[in-house]
Amino acid sequence: MTKKFIMEVVTPARKVLSVEVDSVIVPASTGYLGILVNHAPLVTSLGVGVLKYKGDGKEEYAAVCGGFMEVSNNKVSIMADAAECAFEIDMERAKRAEERARERLKRKDGIDTLRAELALRRAMARMQAARLR
Repeated sequence: MTKKFIMEVVTPARKVLSVEVDSVIVPASTGYLGILVNHAPLVTSLGVGVLKYKGDGKEEYAAVCGGFMEVSNNKVSIMADAAECAFEIDMERAKRAEERARERLKRKDGIDTLRAELALRRAMARMQAARLR
C-alpha cells in the first residue's frame, strides 16, 4: 500500500508543481483542509493562503490565490487563479504589493475596496509562504 500520491498545481499561465507527496494542506474557501493518501473523492473551491505539502520528510510551501481542487484516485489537482512556489517569491516585490494595497485601503475614495483587500491578502499569503520556507 502506497503512502504517497501525486499533487499538481496549475494556473492559466503555467504548471506550477507536479510532485509526489505524503500530505497536503490547502486553503479551502471555508478553512484549511488536509489531504492524505486514499482520501475520499472531493471537489472544493480555494481561498487565498498558503499551500503546505510534505514529501520525503521535507515540508514545502506555495502561495495559492483562489481556484478549485479535485481529489480523486490518489491525485490532488489544484487549478488556481494564481500560485507561486515559496522559492520563487520575491519578498521585496511582495512587500511593495502589500504597501500599495494598504495605501489604497486608507484612501477609501473611488477605490474598489474588495479588489484592494484581495490584493492585500494575496501579498500577505506570498510573504507568509516565503517566510515559512
